[in-house]
Amino acid sequence: MTCHKEKSLGLYNQWFQSKHAAHKVTCIDCHRADKSESDAYLHEGAYIATLVTPKDCGRCHEKEAKEVQSSYHATAGEILESNDAYLAYVAGGEPVVITGCTSCHGGKVEIDKNSPNKLSLKTFPNSGIGRLNPDGSKGACNVCHTRHSFDIAQARKPEACSKCHLGPDHPQKEIYEESKHGNTYYTHLDEMNIDADRWVVGEDYYEAPTCATCHMSASKERPVTHDVGDRLTWTLRPPVSKRKDNWQAKKERMLTVCTTCHGRNFAEGHYYQFDGTVRLYNEKYAKPATAIMKIVKDKKLMENPAAFSNEIEWIYWELWHHEGRRARHGAAMMGPDYTWWHGIYDVAHTFYFKLLPEARKLNDPDVNAYIDNMIKNDPMHQWLSEPTKDLKEKIRSGKMQKIYQNLYKGTK
Repeated sequence: MTCHKEKSLGLYNQWFQSKHAAHKVTCIDCHRADKSESDAYLHEGAYIATLVTPKDCGRCHEKEAKEVQSSYHATAGEILESNDAYLAYVAGGEPVVITGCTSCHGGKVEIDKNSPNKLSLKTFPNSGIGRLNPDGSKGACNVCHTRHSFDIAQARKPEACSKCHLGPDHPQKEIYEESKHGNTYYTHLDEMNIDADRWVVGEDYYEAPTCATCHMSASKERPVTHDVGDRLTWTLRPPVSKRKDNWQAKKERMLTVCTTCHGRNFAEGHYYQFDGTVRLYNEKYAKPATAIMKIVKDKKLMENPAAFSNEIEWIYWELWHHEGRRARHGAAMMGPDYTWWHGIYDVAHTFYFKLLPEARKLNDPDVNAYIDNMIKNDPMHQWLSEPTKDLKEKIRSGKMQKIYQNLYKGTK
């Protein structure tokens, strides 16, 4: 500590003002390593490791580390085997995969025996949430609890999540900021009791929820969890949204948080509307678009052999990966602008005026037959061939709304 106070004063002061320092948790408690560990090296008479992993943190924070290992966050590094990383590699290149993709999702930290701290410069630094560590653990606790202060108040604020949860494909940061939740948070931050050791919504604070409130923090009936999927009912990441396993129980866990500040009917009403929007996206756009792409791929109708080397693939990708996600996340988090203008509005435009025309350019009878049948026989798409006057009358009379009634079934 004496040395680091001289060589890296900012790091030292972060630690010195932290709860760790107050409880006499020092550098060696977190950085100690066994000589046999692959990333261990001798430093001033002690074997240490530069990288502190959830396995290390679990020596004191056993419950939290175990929950992290079973969470969505811990699996974020698996994106390295997905189309997201493939696209970044082939259309971009390895440097942007390292500084872009793995910076949020986490990469595999490799050992370099010739490096002073035995960590490869290409793979470290890395504080991706799903980082693949040399000791076999997944994740990085310091993504949310930034080193070396590891401040719990920082992790409770939405800014802690905004390094990764923003942008064209998952703008949770922007959605939260436009929502009533975000509005009340930013206008009442001084009343949030954010630095308190005990932080139970409704008791220790009540003006607004943060990301942590809904997804991780304690309520009167729920304990703190570090499994960020513990209260989620849908998986909104894939082309077609899917219900999560045991979603009813997960919904009840989230509702115990919602009903701290809202009535049960209010909270159920939100889920009713949210589920309807997700099903609208699924049934009207995602499933037909995916079915068209399956015909295209099964019949090998695309000119170029590599994935993402054809225009129709980019159109389909942006429909679900960017625009569709924005709509679904907007509905989930009560962000109306992202639900419509940045969401379904863009989805509809891309679907009708980019994807379908590009598919028809292939001049395949099966593709054309699928599209023709959809427009002719699916009530959700028949508007394309009806006069504006008739459509407005359907809206006024309620007939148009009845087309979508089935989308609300099963929301409870």
